[in-house]
Parts: sequence; structure tokens; C-alpha cells
Amino acid sequence: MKAGRQKLSLAVQYAFRQADEPTRAQIRTWASSALEGDAEVTVRLVDEEEGRRLNREFRAKDYATNVLSFVYQQEFPCQGDLVLCVPVVNREAVEQGKSVEAHYAHLVVHGMLHLQGYDHENESDALAMEAVETHIMCKLGYTDPYLV
Repeated sequence: MKAGRQKLSLAVQYAFRQADEPTRAQIRTWASSALEGDAEVTVRLVDEEEGRRLNREFRAKDYATNVLSFVYQQEFPCQGDLVLCVPVVNREAVEQGKSVEAHYAHLVVHGMLHLQGYDHENESDALAMEAVETHIMCKLGYTDPYLV
């Protein structure tokens, strides 16, 4: 990861509200922690219907998923959107025995890394991405997100 101070232009949209949703300040902290260069990012929190529609339209998968990353420019400043499906994130946190906050933090970090070119399409890339995610999450004070 690149050292230094990166600039993050961040917009947060709450299209679906829920009591334990993350604050803008939390999302900014989590997104900034994963930056390797300047970025312009919108994070949108959605309901299951919008999450399913976006996943179907852009990934041809007819279900809502936890996080979608839309990359518009990968070179710095990278530009993109992250879409978090609130009901899915909350459900997964309970199923995985994690706090909702820790799961949101992990998914924001995960999505930010996707915006910067990381992927997990093969085992080698997945292990490398998971190592970076774990390092960032531990620096933020959370446990390894891959320990279930």
C-alpha cells in the first residue's frame, strides 16, 4: 500500500434508512483507510429491491448482494460508486456472528479496494486482497473479517 496522505472526495447517499446504519463519518474513515491514491467515490445504501435490480442489470445475477463496486476510472484519482444493500449486510452480520459495524467497515474497505483494481477472481488474487483487507481492518481496530 502506498504511504502518504490521499485525498478522498466522498458522497454518501441513504436511499434506505435503518437504525444501525453507519454514519457518514464512519464511512469516510473506512473508505480513507483503504486508499492508495486520491479518489472520488459515492457510497449509496439501498434496500433489497434496488440492490437486486442493480445486481441483475450489471452482473446478470438475480439477487441482492452485500456490496457492488462500479469503477469509472481506476487510475488515480480513481472514481467509482459503492452500493451497500442494508438488509443483506445486516442479515450477513448476524449469520456470521459479527457486529453490523464491523461488517459495514469490511465491505466498504473491500469495495474501495475493488475500485483501485484489486479482485478475487482467482485464488492468488483472492489471498492477496484478503491479506490487505485483514491488515486494514486490524489497523481500524476490528478483527480479521475472514475468521468466522
